[in-house]
Amino acid sequence: MNQTGIVRKIDQLGRIVIPKELRNTLEINDFDPIEILMDNDNIVLRKYRPSCIFCGNNDYVTSYKGKLICHDCIGIIGKL
Repeated sequence: MNQTGIVRKIDQLGRIVIPKELRNTLEINDFDPIEILMDNDNIVLRKYRPSCIFCGNNDYVTSYKGKLICHDCIGIIGKL
C-alpha cells in the first residue's frame, strides 16, 4: 500500500475529506460511489465498480433481472 503522508481528522459527523489531488489521480468525481472495505485492522476506500455475482469480474458487466453478470459467465450459462 502506498503511503501519501496525508493525514485527515474525522469530523463530528464521522466524515473525512479525500484530498483533491488523490481524487484526480484516481479519477474519482463528485457523487461517485466509494466502496468501504476492511482488511484486517485497516479501512480501505476504493472507487466502486459493479462486479459479476458469480465470478466477481468487473469487465463487461450487464444487468439481468436485477443481478449483475459478466460476459464470460453469460457465455457459460448459455452453454448449460
